Amino acid sequence: MLPLRESFSPESSLFIDMSDPDDKKILDELKAQQERLMHAFNGLQKSVDDILWFHRLGDVAVIDKVRMTGPPPRNIPNPTAQGAGNPVVFWSYTFIPRNLDEGGKHPLIVFPHGGVHSNMGSSYAHIIGELIRQGYLVVAPEYRGSTGYGERFYKLIDYGGLEVEDTYASRNWMVENCGLVDPERVGIMGWSHGGLHALMNVFSHPEDYQAAFAGVPVSDLVARMGYKTQRYRDLYSVDYHIGKTAYEDVDEYKRRSPAWNAEKLRTPLLIHTNTIDEDVNVLEVEHLIKSLKAAGKDFEYKIYEGAPGGHVFDRLDTKLAKEARAEIYSFLAKYLHPSNP
Repeated sequence: MLPLRESFSPESSLFIDMSDPDDKKILDELKAQQERLMHAFNGLQKSVDDILWFHRLGDVAVIDKVRMTGPPPRNIPNPTAQGAGNPVVFWSYTFIPRNLDEGGKHPLIVFPHGGVHSNMGSSYAHIIGELIRQGYLVVAPEYRGSTGYGERFYKLIDYGGLEVEDTYASRNWMVENCGLVDPERVGIMGWSHGGLHALMNVFSHPEDYQAAFAGVPVSDLVARMGYKTQRYRDLYSVDYHIGKTAYEDVDEYKRRSPAWNAEKLRTPLLIHTNTIDEDVNVLEVEHLIKSLKAAGKDFEYKIYEGAPGGHVFDRLDTKLAKEARAEIYSFLAKYLHPSNP
């Protein structure tokens, strides 16, 4: 580790001169160390959280974490290198109800997590548990860009792009590898960025999903870049990701936005949003709803007015949240027919 020049007198403070090559080198090394520490911590946190899944749901579900493949990376710095262009390997959680009739076929829920860089944490155990008790099998993909799997995987992020195909790959893995799954009864649900995954999956693969729920879904990346901070926008324009700002390539951001692909809907869909969402502003979801209506699509939606909890209003343990989830489950059950709706 490079030494950092500093004075420890009470009057002085750390000072780095960016015009000094040595100081810049020190700062670059500090940033690299910070990134390494972040990924190491995320990996440790993920390992601990994996144990909590078994603690919270092990009595009602057979839980596993399996590896599978999605499409090759979008950005391949050296296409001639060994292994360049290989499919991306990623993990997915699988949850199978312990009391299932193993002689029959059962519906599957694909459950992608939210967040630009995040993962499927055990904070969702109550929702997974509710699905399990209804008779659903669940697969939750840790698609490219998820946290807890190191820097290389983190930088494979392809928001609204190939990560959506990772989620689809998890659906296909369950259909192909779990004999309990009825391929004609597959639904997908997610909140926030997971809602974007749900929408883009049914837009791209309508024949493979029988129902979808999108909660407070990220819907319009062009609009989103307009009301978010520069730090947030940088997550998209960084060179290992899209590599351009929305200003520089509007069409690319539209291509990754559900509101600009609404004409592709062919799957039964329910949308929830909240007027006081502090993360996904309701204007994004309103644009999605208007686009679906303009395209003449049949779908259901509900705009909650000032629902306490903001972005997570229907993922809490409140009476309102439970009622909202009951609506979601009732909608999904119409098309997926679980054994205990």
